[in-house]
Amino acid sequence: MAATQASLLLQKQLKDLCKNPVDGFSAGLVDENNIFEWSVTIIGPPDTLYTDLGYFTYEVYTDGRVCISILHPPGEDPNGYELASERWTPVHTVESIVLSIISMLSSPNDESPANVEAAKQWRDRREEFKKKVSRCVRKSQEML
Repeated sequence: MAATQASLLLQKQLKDLCKNPVDGFSAGLVDENNIFEWSVTIIGPPDTLYTDLGYFTYEVYTDGRVCISILHPPGEDPNGYELASERWTPVHTVESIVLSIISMLSSPNDESPANVEAAKQWRDRREEFKKKVSRCVRKSQEML
């Protein structure tokens, strides 16, 4: 029953995004037969290292975990880093999640990183970090 409700909700969100595209990203299904697997293309936010990013592929944790508070399970954080109000609630949509990712590109949080090495490089070796991002952006643009 819950999977059916989730499927219907995601179908509605996909339809809404197709009718009313949001500046900064486009989204669609990887496979038209699987509403739970999405492909998202993010255009790099202005005035960031990612400006005009065309298409950027990356790998998230194999269990689906990413370090975005709104995707963490609802309720109190067992580690005490996040307030319950910062964690998952059913009001979040594909749009709000992608906009949170875009926000992270603009203002990375190096206090609670999913990628500790990247956070260290961001803090301690900023110019090296910028060069690495520039290479990744160029590579992503070449893939178009």
